Amino acid sequence: MKITQEQHNRDNKGDRDRLYTFDLGAAALLATAGFELIGLDRTNPRKVQFIFNRADGIEKVVDGYWTGKTKVGARSFFDNIKMLKNRIYSE
Repeated sequence: MKITQEQHNRDNKGDRDRLYTFDLGAAALLATAGFELIGLDRTNPRKVQFIFNRADGIEKVVDGYWTGKTKVGARSFFDNIKMLKNRIYSE
């Protein structure tokens, strides 16, 4: 799994029940796969970080995203990109 420095820092602080990503595509895939988006972190003024509950299989889905091996419905994936963008710009 591709881990950002922010994920590494938060994991080391004991926040192992969450998965953090700045990647819109990875977040859309996780939402499409049914993982719960629990919030957005806006502490960085240039980008938003998506926060998901860590659940069984979440790392496998993220790994599949980075290797290009995960298959999902195009329409569902696109709908979740739109949903995430709406969350970014409406809050």
